[in-house]
Amino acid sequence: MSALARTAKTLRRTAVQAVPTIAGIIVLNFLFLNLMPGDAADAIAGRAGSATAETMEALRQSLGLDQSLLTRLFVYLGDLASFNLGRSATYNVPVSALIAERLPNTMLLMFTALTLALTFGIGFGWIMAVFASKWPDRLLTALVLLFYSAPAFWLGLMTIVMFSAWLGWLPSSGNTSLGRNLTGLAGLKDRIQHLILPATAMAINFVAIYARLTRAAMLDVLRQDFMRTAAAKGLHPLVLQFRHAMRNALIPVTTVAGMHLANLLGGAVVIETVFGWPGIGRLTLDAVLARDYNVLLGILLLSSVIVIVVNMLIEIIVSWLDPRIQAR
Repeated sequence: MSALARTAKTLRRTAVQAVPTIAGIIVLNFLFLNLMPGDAADAIAGRAGSATAETMEALRQSLGLDQSLLTRLFVYLGDLASFNLGRSATYNVPVSALIAERLPNTMLLMFTALTLALTFGIGFGWIMAVFASKWPDRLLTALVLLFYSAPAFWLGLMTIVMFSAWLGWLPSSGNTSLGRNLTGLAGLKDRIQHLILPATAMAINFVAIYARLTRAAMLDVLRQDFMRTAAAKGLHPLVLQFRHAMRNALIPVTTVAGMHLANLLGGAVVIETVFGWPGIGRLTLDAVLARDYNVLLGILLLSSVIVIVVNMLIEIIVSWLDPRIQAR
């Protein structure tokens, strides 16, 4: 079977598995959110001050909250079938427009953090495996233990204090400079400066995980008989480390990275709040506080689809890295 045929087979299998998963997620998300105490009408009335019973009833009718739970579920499913995520009760705009505005910022932050985590994690893990039980291994082991132990919100606050408040090197919040309409290279530089601190704070915990995984996987491969045979045939150590050991070490790292995508989405709430980053994470927090269930349902559905799609891609990458998986 060709590589293209194997890829198509993997995609078909995972797509068939994804359909009932997404359907179950849609129904469960709707039921859990709507069974929680309070609703958007309570939040709106609370912001407006005192509200009479008549006002609350009229507000619930306008938001469709006076209908039964089952009726609202069928209305929601019908809207989804026409790709309509509803309107935000807080912003009074379509949910899809809110998500489309915020999603690129969160994707930029997440994939920058993931790229940093994989680059430094795999690099540190390679050094730790090559110099196992020597001073570089001990030094990096202590460093990654420190990285793993530090909470993301604390890291975010400390980076703001050090690099923004004390040194003044980087901005502390937002994704662009307020009041400055920068374009071209100046605009790109400004965006990168705003991205460095939140992406680093989000990535540090994952650097530790990928470093330990890479070290363990590489040491396991380097101790295999076929690696001793290849070394005895005179292959250069770098060829052994990268062509054989590193390729095998990337299998668990890639798998875990796909699983961590949901963690990154969850961590975006904390990091975006600390750094004032205008993304999905902050929108989620605002929607929770305002009980804006349409926005929350849209974000939860989008997050589920992203995680499922990425895991499909991870399965394809892993099958390419490991020929034994390709042969199944």
